[in-house]
Amino acid sequence: MNKKVEEILDIWHKHFDNEENQYSEYEPSDIEYFVGCMLYNHFAFSKALDTLKSMDLSYDFLSACGDEYDAIQEMIASIKFADEKEALSFLQNYIQKAKEKYTKPELYLLDRLDYHVNAMAQRYEKDVDVQKIDFKNPLLRQ
Repeated sequence: MNKKVEEILDIWHKHFDNEENQYSEYEPSDIEYFVGCMLYNHFAFSKALDTLKSMDLSYDFLSACGDEYDAIQEMIASIKFADEKEALSFLQNYIQKAKEKYTKPELYLLDRLDYHVNAMAQRYEKDVDVQKIDFKNPLLRQ
């Protein structure tokens, strides 16, 4: 794993080890999930779905993550790749390494991120343009 990302994870795991810094429903795997979201947002993938051009960090996490947020945001902004495919590979590797740390019940958010990133990876593999998603109830179209 990238040294900067390891440092980011260390900072926030130490911060959230203090129960006073934890929010309701906090899980240690949240840290890896939100760092993954920050990486995803930083890379601004062109083949991301319109509805997933960025992933919001939860208010609970942002309000509890401490003064380190700005420094961590700068560290993430300094991670650069030659192209989107390299960034995508980096993010997929990050997610897989993060998932290895936790049990299945702890992986809900990381699994969601993994699903979206892998679906996007398929668009890169097949070199297809982003398709719109129709969120209308199919029963109402009859």
